[in-house]
Amino acid sequence: MSALIIFGLLIALMLTGMPISISLGLTVLTFLFTMTQVPIESVALKLFTGIEKFEIMAIPFFILAGNFLTHGGVARRMINFATSMVGHWHGGLGLAGVMACALFAAVSGSSPATVVAIGSILLPAMVKAGFPKRFGAGVITTSGALGILIPPSIVMVMYSVATNTSVGALFMAGVVPGLLLASLLGFTTWFRARKFGYPRQKAASWGERLRAFRESMWGLFLIVVVMGGIYTGIFTPTEAAAMSAVYAFIVAVFVYRDMPLKGVGKVLLDSANMSAMLLYIITNAVLFSFIMTNENIPQTLADWLLAQGLGPVAFLLAVNLLMLLAGNVMEPSSIVLIMAPILFPVATKLGIHPVHFGILITVNMEVGMCHPPVGLNMYVASGITKMGITELTVAVWPWLLTMLVFLGLVTYVPTLSLWLPRLLGVVS
Repeated sequence: MSALIIFGLLIALMLTGMPISISLGLTVLTFLFTMTQVPIESVALKLFTGIEKFEIMAIPFFILAGNFLTHGGVARRMINFATSMVGHWHGGLGLAGVMACALFAAVSGSSPATVVAIGSILLPAMVKAGFPKRFGAGVITTSGALGILIPPSIVMVMYSVATNTSVGALFMAGVVPGLLLASLLGFTTWFRARKFGYPRQKAASWGERLRAFRESMWGLFLIVVVMGGIYTGIFTPTEAAAMSAVYAFIVAVFVYRDMPLKGVGKVLLDSANMSAMLLYIITNAVLFSFIMTNENIPQTLADWLLAQGLGPVAFLLAVNLLMLLAGNVMEPSSIVLIMAPILFPVATKLGIHPVHFGILITVNMEVGMCHPPVGLNMYVASGITKMGITELTVAVWPWLLTMLVFLGLVTYVPTLSLWLPRLLGVVS
């Protein structure tokens, strides 16, 4: 009954058009003050202790690093490098878009940032080269979702905060699935380009490729700084985020010199705005998780599902359906922070590895960002392409179908997520 009241109140507030963060906060306060005897002091204490976690500091730093890279010419150099490598294949600029999104994802941690950085440069070039606008929009909207699967990933940090799973293990678990999804999206791009006879670029010489690599090397080296630093034990994932922000600042302002010093203030302000929004959602989600735990709802749900004889296969299918439905009405941060603490106890009781479960949720968030009505990538791509959401929905379906097939693979082949972390001894 408590669960029905809590979720009924949350959905009712969301249906009024109220932002998810405020809906969460009002739901918590209304339930606490009218239906429980929890003292106000404990609510205030939970509010502050809930966001004291060291891992949360990684979020504003990764956002800042991504903004420096987006405004600092790194994306343009990555596109040039990707084009020199795969531009001569069928649909070369589309393939370059997939590759550039994968590279930028490895340094940004955000899907919308990846779509903006790569799409704003590559989409006009694709249209000018003779590609249909729909083809380019489909490629960039879906490939931009790699930003939250290929590490570093803000969504993985949030899952870690919600479930106390190792951020480092999650980052490493995202490498193989991320590369596989990039390959599948690239194959879909190549197949459709070949089928419809879309243009190819002139093959670049090895000298041109080497020159493009040298120009993009400073941006690509950030991958080594972040991932190498974490897995050699030089610094933690949170310290890696801080290092990436400092490194991105130096590259954008002093190495590439694409960003004047007077532009740094705007980047800092934009990053602070986005960080404040996410931290406000996290704060309210922590309170929401607190009342769920206080009412013993996750444990009761876990016991009920196990009593129904629901095995791992059926449970994971149910999770996918639930996450995909949630993706229709909520953005990824809220879904992870609300759903993960509820579903996590059930997953662990069924013997599902926490890291595998985290990657499964992350891939679901990727899919949710690429379909209406609240897919963030679609709105970002709509702003770049000046296309309506309906037209974009039609444009992305071949790649979205590919992502759904990939979701099935990740769900039922846990080795994809766990092989590399186990190889490195990060998980047992």
